[in-house]
Amino acid sequence: MATATAISSSALLPCNLKAGKFGPVRPQLDMRVSSSAATRMRCAARRQTVESQRNRRSVEAVAAALAVTKTDAPEEEKAATAVSYDELARELEHASPLSIIDRALQMFGNDIGIAFSGAEDVALIEYARLTGRPFRVFSLDTGRLNPETYQFFDAVEKHYGIHIEYMFPDAVEVQGLVRNKGLFSFYEDGHQECCRVRKVRPLRRALKGLKAWITGQRKDQSPGTRANIPIVQVDPAFEGLDGGAGSLIKWNPVANVDGRDIWNFLRSMDVPVNSLHSRGYVSIGCEPCTRPVLPGQHEREGRWWWEDATAKECGLHKGNIPQDIHAASAIINGAKEVRDIMDNQAIVNLTRSGMENLLKLERKKEAWVVVLYAPWCQFCQAMEASYVELAERLAGSGVKVGKFRSDGDQKPFAKQELQLGSFPTILFFPKHGQRPVKYQSERRDVESLLAFIKALR
Repeated sequence: MATATAISSSALLPCNLKAGKFGPVRPQLDMRVSSSAATRMRCAARRQTVESQRNRRSVEAVAAALAVTKTDAPEEEKAATAVSYDELARELEHASPLSIIDRALQMFGNDIGIAFSGAEDVALIEYARLTGRPFRVFSLDTGRLNPETYQFFDAVEKHYGIHIEYMFPDAVEVQGLVRNKGLFSFYEDGHQECCRVRKVRPLRRALKGLKAWITGQRKDQSPGTRANIPIVQVDPAFEGLDGGAGSLIKWNPVANVDGRDIWNFLRSMDVPVNSLHSRGYVSIGCEPCTRPVLPGQHEREGRWWWEDATAKECGLHKGNIPQDIHAASAIINGAKEVRDIMDNQAIVNLTRSGMENLLKLERKKEAWVVVLYAPWCQFCQAMEASYVELAERLAGSGVKVGKFRSDGDQKPFAKQELQLGSFPTILFFPKHGQRPVKYQSERRDVESLLAFIKALR
C-alpha cells in the first residue's frame, strides 16, 4: 500500500521533478499552498467582518430600541402598576382574608412578610398556614413589651414551627433618648418621638428587605385613622427592597373584618392568644402605653389614653394619618359638616353662653352633668349610646344632662375654663357652687356615670 502511494504520487510530478530537482520545487508548492490558504483566510476574514458589521448593526438597533423603551417605560410602568393595584383592591374588596393572603403570598413569595404585633395578628399567621404556602413573619421588639407578650411570641413560634424575625431599635438612639429625656418622656410631650426610635426606624429597616408586607389593620379599630384603608395598596410611607417611592406593597387582608369575627376565628382554630386579652386588653403595644379597655370605651382607647384621638397612631401606619388630620382640621374649622352625636330630647345642647352661665351661677335650680365632646372623635362616638341612656334614666331626677361641642374655636375656652384635656371630658355642676367637678375615671358605662353623679348630688 505504501508502494502504490509512492508510485501514484510520483506519477503526478512533472518530469523535471522526476530528475531529482526537488529543491526548487518544494518552495513553489509551499508558496502555492500559502497563497491559497491566505486567500481562504482573507475571504473568511472578509466574511467575518461583514457578519460582525451586520451583527453590530443589529445589536445597535436592538440596544437603541431598548434604550427608547427604557427611557419611556418608567412612567408608563408606574402608572400601570398603580392602576393594577387599584384594580386588585377593587377585585378583592369582598374576598375572604384567606383568599387575599393566598394571593399576596403567591405574588411575592419570599419577598413578603407578615407583621406580627403580639395581639390578634396571630390570625394572619393562621390564614397563611392554611394557604399551604411558605411565609415569613417579623416583629418589632421595642424593649418595653409586656412579659405576657414575650411569652406569646414563644408560644406562636412553637405552635407553627416558625422563627419570627425580630427587629430591635438602635441601642445608641435609645440610650440618647433615655439619658436626655428620661424613661417616661412620652407622658409629657407625646409618644411620637419614642415610637419613632423604638418602632418606626426598626420597621423601616425590616421593610427595606421586602417587596411587600401584610398587616392586621382593620377599619373598625380606629374610625378616625383607619376607616378608609384598602385591601391592597402601594405603601404611602415606606420603601421596599428596590428603593424609592412605590417600591413596597402593603396588604391589609382583614381590613373589612369585624373584630368579633376575628376572635371567633381564633377560638374556632384553637390558636395561641396573648393572655393579656383575658384581662381586658384589646389593642396591645408597649407596656407603659397600653392598658385595658373599660366598659363603654372604644378598643383604641387603651393606647396613649392621655392624647387626643387624632394622635392614636404610632407611625407604623403613618400613611393613614395625613388625610385624617386634614379631615379633622377641616371639620374643626367648619369646612366640613359631620353628623352630630348624642342628639336626644333628654340631652340639652349647650352654647358658649350657656356654659358661661353655668360657671357663673352659684345657685342653680338643678345640678348638671355635661360632656365636652367633638362629633368626629371616635371615643365620643363610642360613648354615645351610654350617654343617651344616662340622660333618659336621669330625666325628672333633678339632674339635667347636657353636651357642649368643644372643638374648633371653643377648644381654648374649654381647656382654660372647663378642664378639657381630651375628648370626651365629663363635668358635674352641683346645685350650689360654681366650680364643676371633673369625672376622672375612664369608665363611661351608665352605671359608673350614675355612681359618680349620685356621690356628688
